Amino acid sequence: MSTAIPQADTVGSNRWYLASAPMVRALIHLCIPMAAAMIVGAVYNVINAGFIGSLHDPILLAAVTFGSPILGLVMAVGGVFGVGGSALISRLLGAAENDPAKAAEIKHVSSFAVWGAVIAGAIVGAAGLIFLSPLVALLGAHGAAVPATSAFVGVMLAFVPVLAAAFCLEQIVRAEGAARQVMIGLIASTVANLVFDVLFILVLHWGVAGAALAVGLSNVVTIVYFVTYLTRHSENVSLAPKWFTLSPAVLKPVFGVGVGELLQSAFLIVTSLVLNNLAANYGDGPLAAMGVAVRIAQVPEFLIMGVTLGILPLLAYSFGKGDAARLSASIRSSAVTVGAIALLFSIIVFVFRDQVFSLFVSDRSLLGLGAIIITAQLVSMIFNGFTGLITSLFQATGRALPATVMSVTQGVLFIPIVILANLWFGLDGIIWALTVSEGLVLVAGLVMWFASRGAIARGLAEGSPERADEVLEGADA
Repeated sequence: MSTAIPQADTVGSNRWYLASAPMVRALIHLCIPMAAAMIVGAVYNVINAGFIGSLHDPILLAAVTFGSPILGLVMAVGGVFGVGGSALISRLLGAAENDPAKAAEIKHVSSFAVWGAVIAGAIVGAAGLIFLSPLVALLGAHGAAVPATSAFVGVMLAFVPVLAAAFCLEQIVRAEGAARQVMIGLIASTVANLVFDVLFILVLHWGVAGAALAVGLSNVVTIVYFVTYLTRHSENVSLAPKWFTLSPAVLKPVFGVGVGELLQSAFLIVTSLVLNNLAANYGDGPLAAMGVAVRIAQVPEFLIMGVTLGILPLLAYSFGKGDAARLSASIRSSAVTVGAIALLFSIIVFVFRDQVFSLFVSDRSLLGLGAIIITAQLVSMIFNGFTGLITSLFQATGRALPATVMSVTQGVLFIPIVILANLWFGLDGIIWALTVSEGLVLVAGLVMWFASRGAIARGLAEGSPERADEVLEGADA
């Protein structure tokens, strides 16, 4: 059995960006494609809503809105295996620099992650189809919206194994530093989705069922691309079922990080429902203003997420290799980048907040409220950027408990904060509740980061035993 790994010093290779590329080039290679893919996805969501809207039936738009949490559920299922598996794969790639035998373990991890996502997706999808009627009611659909919501959700549930596998494969490809290939795969999926939308919605008139089918089939395109790429270009990753394992050495680190993603996705769904219901009590105007503010803040948020997610393979690789200097440089550089993006966009959006807001809303009476909401969103964005970076560090270094705490703390804090803020301060309380929650999560993350430095240093020393004393002394400093 071969344990060969690609040469890390081949300039321009994905491994080179992880192992030794100048930090600026590494950040550009890993982070910009991630941000670009997210922005393309956001643009697609708007276009997809336009296809449904072109049918001039508000019930169909409502059905898609009611069914949108299902997509969050799918990402949660794929995230359990994909995020946990990719972090472990990147660490093993780094460890293989000092111990080539570690490369063989990657096959077990990748096979378990992909097939685990498929099996879990099949179970979730089947359970959802069996209990489709109560599930649709739980999502909030009632009256005339029930048939359309049932059609949309039913097709989505049938494709849960596909969607979960696609999300998992995206993380595995990214684990090897192949950010450009991830971007290509996601953009190809978006283009395919648009083509299928035209066919199923505008030509065949299948309505929301056609929209859901377009999502499912476009992810089949994603899977074909990622599987082809990994089969042809990865010497370490294997998707063959023969490598599937239930070894605790694989299950524990994968689920240790992945369960946090599941809980985070669950809390995001709950917090969105709570926020929308509370804001709706103040009329359509504030709810619309919040929706506009979220869209305005999306571009800088996606750029920041491109950094915090894109940097994870580099952090994990450096940790697995025991390269304390590169790990520290990665943290510093990504923190400066997150801060610069947040500061630049916050200044631009805040200065031109009225002009930007009026592009989306014609009611000038909402401009004052919109300015307040945008300000709160921008401050939240800054907090969330550094929170995401700390979470990526915990995931990369295999710190399961802190990573899980970071993933669920926002939801745990936000629900009581927004309820109490609504009681005490009304609409202003709702607007600033997320900002307060994000600030508290960042404080908790910083505390856990300082508390974890010793354990991270010991993990680095294990990755590079010949430099253990130097690593530990550097961590103490």
